[in-house]
Amino acid sequence: MSWKILLFGTINLICTGFLLMWCSSTNSIALTAYTYLTIFDLFSLITCLISYWVMMRKPSPVYSFGFERLEVLAVFASTVLAQLGALFILKESAERFLEQPEIHTGRLLVGTFVALSFNLFTMLSIRNKPFAYVSEAASTSWLQEHVADLSRSLCGILPGLSSIFLPRMNPFVLIDLAGAFALCITYMLIEINNYFAVDTASAIAIALMTFGTMYPMSVYSGKVLLQTTPPHVIGQLDKLIREVSTLDGVLEVRNEHFWTLGFGSLAGSVHVRIRRDANEQMVLAHVTNRLYTLVSTLTVQIFKDDWIRPALLSGPVAANVLNFSDHHIIPMPLLKSTDDSNPVTSTPAKHSSPPPEFSFNTPGKNVSPVILLNTQTRPYGLGLNHGHTPYSSMLNQGLGVPGMGATQGFRTGFTNIPSRYGSNNRMGQARP
Repeated sequence: MSWKILLFGTINLICTGFLLMWCSSTNSIALTAYTYLTIFDLFSLITCLISYWVMMRKPSPVYSFGFERLEVLAVFASTVLAQLGALFILKESAERFLEQPEIHTGRLLVGTFVALSFNLFTMLSIRNKPFAYVSEAASTSWLQEHVADLSRSLCGILPGLSSIFLPRMNPFVLIDLAGAFALCITYMLIEINNYFAVDTASAIAIALMTFGTMYPMSVYSGKVLLQTTPPHVIGQLDKLIREVSTLDGVLEVRNEHFWTLGFGSLAGSVHVRIRRDANEQMVLAHVTNRLYTLVSTLTVQIFKDDWIRPALLSGPVAANVLNFSDHHIIPMPLLKSTDDSNPVTSTPAKHSSPPPEFSFNTPGKNVSPVILLNTQTRPYGLGLNHGHTPYSSMLNQGLGVPGMGATQGFRTGFTNIPSRYGSNNRMGQARP
């Protein structure tokens, strides 16, 4: 297939050279505008060659998504260059309205049929996958809409033509036929009445048709390059996301992002939060199976709903507080009250039922409390000498245990880190 594209490219260069010479000899700006369509055919052949090269290339570690975006870039560049050519024709036509030159019709009609024949033969002989997809996926141009209205009226009289003109014609074939028709009208009016201004008017018409045909394709390929989500698949993606969120073990689907990787291929990434007892591989297989029907390149990140016990102290902790060799850990029996609550944490104790799935790590809820007893007087301490503490006040706090000295400071702590419930900024002074 590549040799066929190269052959047509060579013929295109030869035809373009002859057409440019005839444009110079006839002094026709309309034939020049029509010749730009032949140059656009050369760009489309290059795009087709890039598409075949992309099909043979495999994804690499550097280009993990492959090279599909190259053909998108080629389509975007070709359509933008065609629009720039149309703008150049409009600028030249505006200058010709001020001073209209004489048009020679000797090669005008010959150049028209040569360009039309080659353009149609190229489009019908080579299957250009990128432009074929863009012409169907992009929005219709104003030329296609007007021709579609005329086609419906014509097909009402001759129903057999509906397969050709409906639902919409190929935009490239349509602009070739419309440009050739404008040049034929130009030739007849110049031959009959020497009306040279019609050449400029035909050039403006061909330029406007070129711009109107290429603009929707540029917009579509530009959106693909910007990694936007195609509007026609948003509803289907929302439906698939809802189906995934109802799978067994799935708690939440978030951070979903889908974009068009190339023409006809979607890529996406999604984060899935699952239960702690769910099977990761099973959930991954189900999620991939649901989304793969629409998204060809998919990245799924699954993480379990896990929680970490937070620290009891917020902020930095001094080094001597974490020195467990200075503390004696004494188990403290559970203290029961009339409302069956834990006196240390004031949290109801539920021994008969397992902890809930979502716990907020209330200190002392599932861990037996202990007493961290400080029996030494250290000059390097934190100033925790509370002096003589009344026994009644300790009972009110739920921390008093008979038999312990009144001059000893008490701390409640767990197996992870001691927590300081009180501090005294007055060093060495007794509490009143």
